[in-house]
Amino acid sequence: MNWSFRFATVAGIPIRIHITFFLILFLGAYQWYGLTGTLVGALFGLALMILLFVCVILHELGHSLVARRFGVPVREIVLLPLGGVAQMTKNPDKPLHELLIAAAGPLVNVIIAGILAVPLGARLGPLLLTNQGLLPAELGNTATLDTALVWLFTANASLVLFNLIPAFPLDGGRMLRALLAMVMGLPRATRAAVAIGQLIAVLLGVYAVLNGHFILALVAVFIFFGAGAENSEAQAKTVLDTLRVGDAYNKHALTLAVGDRVSRVVDYILTSYQPDFAVIQGRSLIGIVTRQDVLKALATHPDDTLITEIMAREFLKVEAAQSLDAVRQAMQSSGARVAAVQNGPAYLGLISIEDIAEAFTIQTFVQRQKQSRPAQAGV
Repeated sequence: MNWSFRFATVAGIPIRIHITFFLILFLGAYQWYGLTGTLVGALFGLALMILLFVCVILHELGHSLVARRFGVPVREIVLLPLGGVAQMTKNPDKPLHELLIAAAGPLVNVIIAGILAVPLGARLGPLLLTNQGLLPAELGNTATLDTALVWLFTANASLVLFNLIPAFPLDGGRMLRALLAMVMGLPRATRAAVAIGQLIAVLLGVYAVLNGHFILALVAVFIFFGAGAENSEAQAKTVLDTLRVGDAYNKHALTLAVGDRVSRVVDYILTSYQPDFAVIQGRSLIGIVTRQDVLKALATHPDDTLITEIMAREFLKVEAAQSLDAVRQAMQSSGARVAAVQNGPAYLGLISIEDIAEAFTIQTFVQRQKQSRPAQAGV
């Protein structure tokens, strides 16, 4: 994810912090400085925010570890001001797996809340009943251990309740989709869950605007567009599963030879629409040169460099018989924009993420045309 950097790796999963995450740390310190009027209070607020996001990381690790147990690779976890995101390279294949993966995150917060409740003991009930545990401002201006425990307890309880809202992209929305998919299939379940989620987002947004809750309004917008993105992803999977890689790669692409130089690629780029080129030696593919590689070479090498000096020697390989959705997921997992299409050991051509997007657009149009023909014939 852009504007983020890695700060840790847990169980082989990179954990990254988005640059905007530091806003929430500043707000936590500023809020408690306002409550206490001291530097100690500001540091206390900062510590609370850090501990809260430790809980968020554990929540996302709950998702991630269960996902890996069911064969779903996890690319990374990214911390954002509104929470964390475990970025998985694909959706689970079975509804039960999606249900368990989605439930694992809130379950972690339930466990954390239970652990935090132990040292508070009998005092926890009265604190909550007197409404002292809901917001930092209601805890008074004492930076104490009890304050931290109650604050973190209610924060984890709030994470559970919030994430169980049945709306994409929250855990509750994924759990709802999984339950519906068990009886109506994934495509219909996704459409139903998205519709429910966007309705909830609209209601939350109206309530937030009428009552002046700016943060809640942002959450409503996040839920609405997150649900839409999930629907688009499901549509892409449904369409691309019907197409093979062999149906979409460029069968008439220009290729480069080992002795070619950058000037040859520049000529090809200027006189064709092709942005990526295979470097062939005999019948074997030995490298790939992209438009970006050429532009970088022109900026850094004044002479006419051999393309073997700028080509990528390591690249993703996919089989022509694979579905376009499987290849799209492989590209997302590896971060590759271009892949080499193979038929066993034989090289066939290149396919890019843009080729897959174009295939999706055309196939969607064709399917809509087919669906409209019976209706037109009956008019």
